[in-house]
Amino acid sequence: MFKRLTLIFTLCIFVNFCFAQQVRPAKSSEIYRELKTLKHLPKVLYLAAHPDDENTGLLSWLINEQNVETGYLSLTRGDGGQNLLGTEQGAALGLIRTHELLEARKLDGAQQFFTRAIDFGFSKNIDYTFKQWDADSITADVVWVIRKFRPDVIICRFPPTAAAGHGQHAASAVVAEKAFKLAGDKTAFPGQLKYVNVWQPKRLVWNTFRFGSVNTTAENQMKATVGQYDAQLGMGYGELAGLSRSLHKSQGAGTQSVAGVRTEYFTPVLGDPAKGSLFDRIPMNWSEKGVNDLDELIDIVLLSFDYNHPDKSLHSLLMLRKKISELQDPNLRKDKSAAIDHIILSCTGFMGEVVTNQAEAIAGNSYNFRLNVIARSAAPVLLEQVNWINQTDNLNRKVSGDSLLTIERKIQIPAGAALTEPYWLEKTAKNAATFSVANDTLIGLAENESVLNVTLALKIGTEKFTVKLPLSFKKLDPVKGDVVEQLRIVPALDLSFAEPVYFAKEKEGLSVTLRLKANQNINYGSVSFKIGNSTLKTFTGINLPENTVTIKDFLIPAEDLSKIKTSQNKLEAVFSAENNAFNKGQVLIQYPHLPSLQYFVPAATWLLKGDVKVLAKKVGYIQGAGDLIPGFLRQAGLQVDVLTEADILNPLKLATYDAVVTGVRVINTEKRIKNWQPALKSYVENGGTIVMQYNTTQDMALTDFGIYPFSISGKRVTEENAVVKFLIPNHKLLNYPNKITAADFNGWVQERGAYFPDKWDDKYEPLFEMNDTGEEPLKGSTLYAKYGKGNFIYSPLAFFRQLPAGNVGATRLFFNFISAGK
Repeated sequence: MFKRLTLIFTLCIFVNFCFAQQVRPAKSSEIYRELKTLKHLPKVLYLAAHPDDENTGLLSWLINEQNVETGYLSLTRGDGGQNLLGTEQGAALGLIRTHELLEARKLDGAQQFFTRAIDFGFSKNIDYTFKQWDADSITADVVWVIRKFRPDVIICRFPPTAAAGHGQHAASAVVAEKAFKLAGDKTAFPGQLKYVNVWQPKRLVWNTFRFGSVNTTAENQMKATVGQYDAQLGMGYGELAGLSRSLHKSQGAGTQSVAGVRTEYFTPVLGDPAKGSLFDRIPMNWSEKGVNDLDELIDIVLLSFDYNHPDKSLHSLLMLRKKISELQDPNLRKDKSAAIDHIILSCTGFMGEVVTNQAEAIAGNSYNFRLNVIARSAAPVLLEQVNWINQTDNLNRKVSGDSLLTIERKIQIPAGAALTEPYWLEKTAKNAATFSVANDTLIGLAENESVLNVTLALKIGTEKFTVKLPLSFKKLDPVKGDVVEQLRIVPALDLSFAEPVYFAKEKEGLSVTLRLKANQNINYGSVSFKIGNSTLKTFTGINLPENTVTIKDFLIPAEDLSKIKTSQNKLEAVFSAENNAFNKGQVLIQYPHLPSLQYFVPAATWLLKGDVKVLAKKVGYIQGAGDLIPGFLRQAGLQVDVLTEADILNPLKLATYDAVVTGVRVINTEKRIKNWQPALKSYVENGGTIVMQYNTTQDMALTDFGIYPFSISGKRVTEENAVVKFLIPNHKLLNYPNKITAADFNGWVQERGAYFPDKWDDKYEPLFEMNDTGEEPLKGSTLYAKYGKGNFIYSPLAFFRQLPAGNVGATRLFFNFISAGK
């Protein structure tokens, strides 16, 4: 299971945030907390399924009140969730939610871990979850995290029962129990033992909860009082938790910051049961480990700590560092050495960065960088050496006294430097539920460790320190001020299709558009369009200037398209120049609350060919939470206008549209919809067609949003291959202009749909019946009603996922909907 690969354990002075682009000193209050954590030995691992599953209030209390090192292990990165910020779905959304978690951890102070599991969407039970997830693979990942992090206590958010409310939630508890038993077993996943030792946690507990009407707490359970006010934070831990959790912006998880204490409840699952405290019979400090002098030294530093002059503690801290280096336990020595190094450098007021003025670089090229180093302590900090990747300078220069030292050098990026992208997205996923990770030692990490670093050799007193500074990009933003981000390695050229789907018509050529981003001069290049191993057409003689983005159309002749015999095809583009082939496109995600995020996808699009008809010509679109359907409809040849309030309230303008489509969650995200409802009803009454996509029951702008009354529920069909029964086979929406059959429901992704209506007026006609395995049939997946001269269609089927994925059947059905007035 575990591959024999090069060990990747890098010494880093940051304990919690080791992938920051600058090394900066912690605030005095943070240094003081780190000193108290240095004295405390237990570790806690909180474990659940998704970003935003964690009990942030408990994490904040464990770290700041109990001063124990704490981590959150989320089995997934939230790839299957919804996005309230933009159109990103799947892997892109998982990347956003990963970094939202990291931003949250910066506030509460916990560490962050993941497995290779993909959030494949809502799951109703464990059985279905483990049909998707490989239980052995995920268990191995959790065992690996346990053996690396070595927690004494593991806390599950959920039970392995239906009370968890989600199959993946319950599965996280099942995996936790298996991993707890196996982490200390030498015969379990023995390949891991080349890099880590076995580790047996003391206990596994379940953090019981009250969620809505579900209450799993009981007064005979073990309790902890949390939420206390912390003067160094200026708030209570519940208030801090609200701020931290509200950073899950893409999920719309804004949470109140609640002051005051509250009670957390725990029930034992495995291991030594605890009665009075999570840490019963676990050594809390060095004295209980038999290393009394370390406790004494830390107490001396704590008692004499000067918040205004933390450097006064350096002498004692350097003595403490020597004592820690003599510890017999190699794992404990490694952990606490990294912690004391961070404390010492913070006490010196050390800051270091290596920055350039451009965001992107190409492997093999050279760029101008500047090293900025400063230390504010009176005690001397000596910069002995700088390793610039391709050369070394011996300096022996003092950087104390609050005087900035700047050194400029040209650095060549190694020719073999990999493109900058998350390690879990470098390879095509194993399947829809599991990422493919080339280097198993990376599993568990929230993101890649920087491999392009300038290394400093420092001397403080008589102690030597090694500090790694990642190559970074720095700019002055007129709104944000200084912005420092990872230097992104990019190819000489990247290319992508302008649209996720194209439609090929019989006996007509097809114009496809490529976005060609040249990061250096490209001369006499060629681009080939391929389906599988067959090349449809090659275009030659393409020249692209450096640092330009070119949008270029290519016409694939009808005779070449005639070779295509299937209805759904993956069309790929490959650009060749100077014996190099480029076939990837950059995906760059930028939101104000996150750093710039980059990964690469194959230069590919869906090409649909065959019996796909649409009679609507002009569609008005009311934006919801963000989806890709407007672009999809435009590519099909329709005129699509995103409607403004003025458009909607203008009956003459509205009457020009064959159909009006509402984006997903429009009732939840667009509060003005209540004011627009009369105009939309009038539009339908006068002959228009409205196609409304799914909404949720959370934060609804109005509840009466149908032409006739209906109510939505939390009911859904999560099995994307669930059997679909046609309730009215001769209905016009199932026959015109496309004849819809059971085959049109093949190949759907992630789910059939969610938040189905459960009650509706008799004037509605339900078109389909479907259900997950073992459940009662649901008829609310599509409701149709005639109203006046027009048509109203409410469908929570997941078209926003199916259409960008090139599903022909879902396309034919959606085209029937928007063509209802024809």
